[in-house]
Amino acid sequence: MQNKMTEAQKFSLIKREAIYTGLALVGLIIFWLVAGFGTAGIDAKIFHLPLWAFLGSIGVWIFAIGISFILSRKLFKDIDLDENLNSSLLTPNSSLKKGGNGDD
Repeated sequence: MQNKMTEAQKFSLIKREAIYTGLALVGLIIFWLVAGFGTAGIDAKIFHLPLWAFLGSIGVWIFAIGISFILSRKLFKDIDLDENLNSSLLTPNSSLKKGGNGDD
């Protein structure tokens, strides 16, 4: 069973995760700059592409997947943001299931 978190604790966790995401973006941009522009002078090819083109496109994509994996597995925490969710909205007879707006 999960411990109940206060609103302040939830917002603190969300803020921390947003900072991690921002830092990941900065890291991704730095990797893109180094991989693309930093390797432009190297005369090497991967799959018939210049090294800078491969690392600046496919390499960045792979790096972004790695960052996302680390963020989701190690740094992010799954929490319930709405503990007061009305359980009737989740039942098959719910007005949301029938296309209603749930206000009735």
